[in-house]
Amino acid sequence: MPDSKDSYKTNLKIQKWKKEGRGQGFGPNYKPWITIRDVSFDGRSHRIYGHKSQRTYHLLSDLELAAFLLLEWNPSTTDIREQYPLDLDQTIEIAKEAQIPHPKIRQNYHIVTSDFVVDTDKVETPRFVVQVKYSNALNDSRTIEKLEIERRYWAKQNIPFYIFTEHQVPKVIYENIMWLYPALKQEKISIDILERLDFYVDIFQRYKAKKVIDITKIIDTQYELEIGQSLREVRELIALRYFNFDLNIPFRSLLVEQIKLGKRDFWNEVLHASNQ
Repeated sequence: MPDSKDSYKTNLKIQKWKKEGRGQGFGPNYKPWITIRDVSFDGRSHRIYGHKSQRTYHLLSDLELAAFLLLEWNPSTTDIREQYPLDLDQTIEIAKEAQIPHPKIRQNYHIVTSDFVVDTDKVETPRFVVQVKYSNALNDSRTIEKLEIERRYWAKQNIPFYIFTEHQVPKVIYENIMWLYPALKQEKISIDILERLDFYVDIFQRYKAKKVIDITKIIDTQYELEIGQSLREVRELIALRYFNFDLNIPFRSLLVEQIKLGKRDFWNEVLHASNQ
């Protein structure tokens, strides 16, 4: 047990946050160790709703937002826990072993956090950890030391640890997800839109060579719909995976023939259940 155990136990903020349940729980019950209210800096922070965990996430930079959206969109992801605290006793021991100064705030040991702990449905990788850093921060020796403490911590638990920089953000994929994400409503399923799936399938089969943006404008005009209504409906169907397309294709240039029918079996089950 570290000699400084008494000193860090006197840190009232740490004890208070533990009592609040921070860094504990899963899914909708998880509470991040650090929230937007706890930090003051010039960067951009974000509160965004996570549809898989059904709760609001606290993200401390644009790059964290980008990483979160990519993780959230991945169909194998089952849960994401942000600002996850590492056990202080273990990180102090790791720092001593590595001869690295442990992070402190006002002479009290500071709890190290990982940006994202991600659970998946993959047997070979049921959990992994992501730390988000802008690439220029990796030139700082102190940053590297802190990352080494974190890396060793997860290595002791046989959990993969990755560093995510702006160079790992595929621009087109990120823009597509940013376009699709607002269409993910909390209710998730809108029967009115689901009932229109066959309508769009029929239209798409007849106009395969047209851009999606162009064909939805034609639909709005021919059926006297509000301008943009068809595109919003198609976007929601894609966001909910009833239609799929290669996210490497910019949505503005997406052709109808590049859209594939997604989880139709589930769609049929929903409609069948709604009519019982």
